Amino acid sequence: MRLSNADLVALIAQRHALHQTPDVSGDEAGTAAQIVTALQALGADEIVTGLGGHGVAALFQGAQSGPTVMFRAELDGLPIAERSDLPYRSIHAGKAHLCGHDGHMVLLLGLARQLARRRPARGRVVLMFQPAEEDGSGARAVVQDPRYAALRPDWAFAIHNWPGAALGQARLAAGVVNCASLGLRIMLEGKTAHAAEPENGLSPAQAMAQLMPALMALDRPGPLGQAYQRLTLTHATLGAQSFGIAPGAAEIWVTLRTTEDAQMAALQCRVVDLAQRHAAAFGLKISFAQQDSFAASVNDPEAVAHLERSLTALQIPFDASGLPERASEDFGVFGWGVTKSAMLFLGAGETAAALHNPDYDFPDALIETGVAIFHHLARNILG
Repeated sequence: MRLSNADLVALIAQRHALHQTPDVSGDEAGTAAQIVTALQALGADEIVTGLGGHGVAALFQGAQSGPTVMFRAELDGLPIAERSDLPYRSIHAGKAHLCGHDGHMVLLLGLARQLARRRPARGRVVLMFQPAEEDGSGARAVVQDPRYAALRPDWAFAIHNWPGAALGQARLAAGVVNCASLGLRIMLEGKTAHAAEPENGLSPAQAMAQLMPALMALDRPGPLGQAYQRLTLTHATLGAQSFGIAPGAAEIWVTLRTTEDAQMAALQCRVVDLAQRHAAAFGLKISFAQQDSFAASVNDPEAVAHLERSLTALQIPFDASGLPERASEDFGVFGWGVTKSAMLFLGAGETAAALHNPDYDFPDALIETGVAIFHHLARNILG
C-alpha cells in the first residue's frame, strides 16, 4: 500500500504548518494539539496525551493478540532563529524546526493514514510523539510516566534525517549509534572584594585558570570506541562585568561525551573529583549542576535485522558509514528493558544545510520514503 498523491500533498502541507509553528523542549502544547487533531481525524483507536509532559501516543489495534511495535517522532524545535525565505518559515520568534522534527512527525502521520485504512493483522502499533528530545529529558520522562507501562512496546523504531548523505540513502548499524553526553556546570564560590583591595576577598581566578586546561587534558578524541571521551568547554564566566570588583564567583560549562553510559559515569566522577581538588586547593566552595543529559543510543541487532529486511525489500540503499556518530539522541532510552529498538538515519542530501543550522529545512522528498519504511516494518512484524 502506497501513499496517494493526495496523501503526499496533505502531508507536505502538515509539515509546513508544523514547521511554521515550532515549540521548544518542554513547551510543546501547541504542537501536541496539532498532532492530536490530525490523529482524531484519522480515527486512531486510542490517543493518550500529556505523556512525560506534552507527549502524545496513538494506538492502532490489530484484530488478534500479538506484539506491540512503536514508532517514535519528536515534538520539539530549537531555540534558534530561522534564517530563510521559505513561505512557511517559523512565525515564532527565536524558535525553529532546524533538526527536522517537523518531518519526523509527518512520517508518523503518514503511517497513521495507512494504518487507519488497514489495521495490523495482530498486535498493535503505537505512534509516539515524544517531547523534549533536544535537551535529553523527554524519553526518560515518557518512560517514567505511569501510563507508559500499558504502552511499553516489544519493538521500537525511529528515523532521523541525515544531511550530508545522499537523499533517501540510509545509514544503519547494530550497536552504539549515538554517543552519551552530559552538560556539566561547575560553580566556584569565593568572596568578592573591592578591586583596590583584592586581598580582602577570595578570587576563583587562579583555580579557574588551572582547572580549564586540566579538564582539557582529559579529552581523548579519536575513533569512537571504548577509549573515546570528549570534553568540550562551552562557556566560562568570572566575576561581574566591572573594573571595581575583584571576582568572587566563576562558572565553567563543559560537555562530556562518551560512547557508552558506563564510560560517562566514570568520566563524570573524574571531572567532579578534579574540580573538587582544584577548589579545595584555593579554599573555594564548589557546586555542580547537570543538564542536557543523554544516554547512549544502542541499536539492538534483531531490530536492525528487521530494518535491513525492509530496506532491502524497498530497494533503499544502506550502509554503516559514519556510525556511530558523535551527536546525542535520547531514543536509546526506549530500548532499555524488554524493548528491542533501533534507529536508522535517512540521507537528507549531500549539500543540505547541517542540522541545527538556521537555514536547515527537512526535505519533503523524504516523506514518501520514510513512511514506506515504517509501513513495511509494521506489516513485516504484525501482518
